[in-house]
Amino acid sequence: MRRAATVTTEMAVKPGRNEVCFCGSGKKYKHCHGALTASAATPERLGAQEIGALVRLIDAGRLGEAEAAVRAALRSQPHEGILWKILSVALVRQGKDALPALRRAAEYLPQDAEALRNLGAALHDQGQWAAALQSLRRSLDLEPDDADALADAADAMRGLGRARESVAYYQRALALNPRLVEAQNNLGNAYLELEDYAEALGSYRHALALKPHDVQILCNLGNALQQLGLADEARATAERAIVQDPNLTVAHNNLGLALAALGRREAAVVSYRQALRLNPLYTEALNNLGNVLRDLGDRRSAIPLYQQAIDADPDRAESHCNLGNVLFELRQIDEAVANFRRALALRPNYAPAHLSLAFALRQQRRAADAKASCEAALAIKPNYVEALSFLGELAADRGQFAEAEKLFARAIEIDPHFSFAFASIATHRKMTLGDGQWLQGAEAVLAKPMPLGHEITLRYALGKYFDDVRQYDDAFGHYRQANELTKRYGVKYERKRLTRRIDQIIASFDAARMREGVPGASASEIPVFIVGMPRSGTSLAEQILASHPAVYGAGEVSFWNAAYDVYRQAELEGKADAQLIAGLGRDYLACLAVLSSATRVVDKMPANCLYAGLIHAALPRARIIHMRRHPLDTCLSIYFQNFFNIGPYANDLDDLAHYYGEYLRISNYWRAVLPATALLDVPYEALVTDQVHWTRRMLDFIGVPWDPKCLDFQHTDRVVITASKWQVRQKINAASVGRWRNYEQYLGPLQRLTMLGARD
Repeated sequence: MRRAATVTTEMAVKPGRNEVCFCGSGKKYKHCHGALTASAATPERLGAQEIGALVRLIDAGRLGEAEAAVRAALRSQPHEGILWKILSVALVRQGKDALPALRRAAEYLPQDAEALRNLGAALHDQGQWAAALQSLRRSLDLEPDDADALADAADAMRGLGRARESVAYYQRALALNPRLVEAQNNLGNAYLELEDYAEALGSYRHALALKPHDVQILCNLGNALQQLGLADEARATAERAIVQDPNLTVAHNNLGLALAALGRREAAVVSYRQALRLNPLYTEALNNLGNVLRDLGDRRSAIPLYQQAIDADPDRAESHCNLGNVLFELRQIDEAVANFRRALALRPNYAPAHLSLAFALRQQRRAADAKASCEAALAIKPNYVEALSFLGELAADRGQFAEAEKLFARAIEIDPHFSFAFASIATHRKMTLGDGQWLQGAEAVLAKPMPLGHEITLRYALGKYFDDVRQYDDAFGHYRQANELTKRYGVKYERKRLTRRIDQIIASFDAARMREGVPGASASEIPVFIVGMPRSGTSLAEQILASHPAVYGAGEVSFWNAAYDVYRQAELEGKADAQLIAGLGRDYLACLAVLSSATRVVDKMPANCLYAGLIHAALPRARIIHMRRHPLDTCLSIYFQNFFNIGPYANDLDDLAHYYGEYLRISNYWRAVLPATALLDVPYEALVTDQVHWTRRMLDFIGVPWDPKCLDFQHTDRVVITASKWQVRQKINAASVGRWRNYEQYLGPLQRLTMLGARD
């Protein structure tokens, strides 16, 4: 079953399909138990009567006596293969280590197919697949129609990752003996591995007909039904297995999978927890419970489950990938990358890990590496819709929107219910009434049960469609539902916490301190900061400046939030001295140096507005451009955007109003205490109506000469991964100015911001 998490306007992280478990793999000593016949020639040194007596002891179950007698004979005749063969059978039937005896029997009887088959079966049961296959193939060279040897050889091939080759061997075995129930079941397992779910279903049905009350086969049948999208039948099959064996953990796990596929995720949680009560170290259930909790919005509760799965089985790539995905969703990008790389070290051909790594590399602004990782996923799985859609996102990052839409459309062609491709199409162009087919498809997807992140993404996309076609009531309805659903992730906006933080910042960087300066602070003029509210024009300003040959647009550099936390802790300990502040400035310049050696490097992290005082103290010659936009247009645009990396205030109009008020408080404060040479206010509305004037103002402010390329910023070839990547590739216009008036009736909590904005 496919799953993804919500990100901004992009495709979500693909954590891999939910974990299923093959049952009844046929790993038993099926052939050693009775594989002792008189087919091998009796050596002249041993009489037929003596050999017959030993065989009769075996047949009579007098295994200890047989073992003792054979060992006695071997003392005088240590190279007699038939004795080693008899000994191996006696040992197998007593549950003793028979492998040395089996090896000797095969060594001394190289033309005895039975001895070779017995050795192969024993190696098979110990998971020594390569050695088992070698011995079994030698046996089959002598007896090509040995159905048991064919079935064991097929198992060994599957164990070696050669499921496709194993199919022919299973089929030959079953043609010779159609009642080999384990071979029939394992043929289904091979088809399941090959993702040929219809053939797997047929094999399991045949196996179940041979053994109607085998709960393991029943569970495998449920797996095939699940993969074919027959969730109701899969649920009924799992429930039937539980009735037959209430303590079968696989059945409870499978029931959870079926319930989750039916959209009954709370019930799925109950089933997974029951599986874990029966087996706390059941890695499939640990991963699946983590996955469904993420779908329900409880990301943090998923982390310990994935970690438990890793502790139980450190070599399972899926667990590392799942942990990386939830860390990515929680914006712990470096930690996520480390987990994806661990998954790939364990399983280099694991396509979901390549794709998840691509997502994280993109956030680290490593576009070429992200594309390579995405293409690696597609090389493994050419119809991987998540990877195709993400490749489209990477094309859109570079402004290649036509190519991007072709990739999104191909993903939908492969999977008409893939919600993220529908969302990406809406995000990267203006929708029209001619997009009826898109609308019909998106609404059909929405009508089916889906994970939380999928529905959120699709509702934002439908809001965008209806806004573009000016059906504003429908648009706001979808946007409101998207925001309400996002609240299920359980991240709360703490108003008092932000107010306290701003109080602390103002107290730490008062007017006197701003005048004094910091001894040892860097004189570098390289950094340029663009700050303000999200959706206030920061991406547009960056695109304009980054079109200048001397300027590099670094996007949103994550540094100053953590830097302030370091400063604040030192302040509480009485250690916030000039040396610390100057060191923060040097550390930041080192970060920029890794990104570019340009004359000016632009950091457009909007939230740096909070830390302008610390930035100025550490880098007094850095320039800060403050983008200002009408408060209602700003807040409405935030509310309409599916942000991955913004605070929870974005999903509630009352919280938005509070956040905006605190933003005004801190931005007004910096305007009062910072020198005019450090801070430039740029009104968004003025920039889009008088581009030349304000472009000149910004270039003069950061100290670079005029360049006409800045007026044609929409043609600049650079990577933009923010939510505004389509808008900044359009010629400048004022279409979004006053947009809030279309939704005035819905903006009650925001209306008071009009007065705040007027006083600003």
